[in-house]
Amino acid sequence: MLSKNLKYAYYPGCVAQGACRELYLSTQSLTKALGIELIELKKAACCGSGTFKEDSQLLEDTVNARNIALAESLDLPLLTHCSTCQGVIGHVDERLKECQSTNPDYLNKVNGLLVKEGCSPYRGSTEVKHLLYALVTDYGLEEISQRVTKKLSGLKCAAFYGCYLLRAQKSMFYDDPFQPEAMENVFRAVGATPVYYRGRTQCCGWPLSSYATNESFQMAGNHIQEALNNGADCIVTPCPLCHLNLDSRQPEVEKVIRQKLDLPILHLPQLIALALGVSPKELGLERHIVSTKPILEKLGF
Repeated sequence: MLSKNLKYAYYPGCVAQGACRELYLSTQSLTKALGIELIELKKAACCGSGTFKEDSQLLEDTVNARNIALAESLDLPLLTHCSTCQGVIGHVDERLKECQSTNPDYLNKVNGLLVKEGCSPYRGSTEVKHLLYALVTDYGLEEISQRVTKKLSGLKCAAFYGCYLLRAQKSMFYDDPFQPEAMENVFRAVGATPVYYRGRTQCCGWPLSSYATNESFQMAGNHIQEALNNGADCIVTPCPLCHLNLDSRQPEVEKVIRQKLDLPILHLPQLIALALGVSPKELGLERHIVSTKPILEKLGF
């Protein structure tokens, strides 16, 4: 079994503490079941989900340098379960690490603003890592497989990576940004069957939803329909914003595409925790807009 103790500075983000509370609950349940310790960064700020830089790159960098510095003060990696947060904070971390050698004056400006507000300066001494990659690279698929008490045999899972997790940063150390396999490998580790389809690495449409709603819902509908056509019992996503567009808005999506869908959308930690024997209620599976009952019935819960 696992010989080392894994510990992270936990950045839950905004959506998991609000509209997708079940993601927060299931992450806590999963990491507890695996023996992973999370130190929640309760003083962390919203990453901005890519909107801060529309007004000011300095604003995005300073806010997220502070978030990273909170993890650095604990000498821990920053862990998030939100692909959007990973993309934004990870990209800031990448950019500021480059500035240490290429543009120290800019980094000094960022740190000057932090120190002025009584915050610790950014040092570039840690890393930003999504829960998916912490599980795959730090914990290990074999270790996860050994912890499985209820194999998800017969469950056909379609991954929906979204765009921020794969391509927001210049370097992707853990997976191929265009042909990823990390989630599919997790599915195999818990006994489920991966379903491949074209839209799994594309945008869910969420960023368009506030000003091009029909186009956003058409994108989401196309992805869900494609997953269904390929035999999926559910879509599994590592991003709560993708979850909102694919699950919470699925009834509206159906009206736009004039097609009944009814495909359950799971958060990644919910799926894994089910295989570890955590109860559906503890994982908040009753909170979804699209009922998860067909999945639970198929698995014998």
